[in-house]
Amino acid sequence: MTKLCSQAADIANLQDPVTGTFAGDEWGERDTRFLYGALNALSLMGLLHLVNVEKAVEHVHSCANFDGGYGTSPGAETHSGQVFTCVAALTIAGRLDLVNTEKLGAWLSERQLKNGGLNGRPEKKEDVCYSWWVMSSMAMLGKLHWIDGAKLTQFILQCQVGEARKLSRAMLICLGP
Repeated sequence: MTKLCSQAADIANLQDPVTGTFAGDEWGERDTRFLYGALNALSLMGLLHLVNVEKAVEHVHSCANFDGGYGTSPGAETHSGQVFTCVAALTIAGRLDLVNTEKLGAWLSERQLKNGGLNGRPEKKEDVCYSWWVMSSMAMLGKLHWIDGAKLTQFILQCQVGEARKLSRAMLICLGP
């Protein structure tokens, strides 16, 4: 058995055949982060067939909330980091059709605050890290245009200092609008 196949088998063995979730550690912690990580790794290796993708999809779908978002587990609060893991897992599985894209897009766009930054959930402060979680999710939903990119860019640049700010400004200019 090749090393790649051995690693893929190790990942596949972390899946719970009943729930479709994946263990994230030796104590068996399970949530959508680990499920996404497993599907992403196996997808990149071209070995998704080693796991029950439909069972994993069922679990992700069970984590959907009334606001269109997703939590770490069924009934858990929607959080933009978890939205990313769930939407990405569904995208990898080819099941983005299960996402209420309008409702989720609206929830994600509401994460943008007056200063241009994004937060992870209502009534929380903005943080640069949410630029990744929210914008990656919006890209998968085809709704990047629902976020004010210019204001977000300004927010990100204001959070940086020194040479990092100069480098980021140059990269953002190269990327265009």
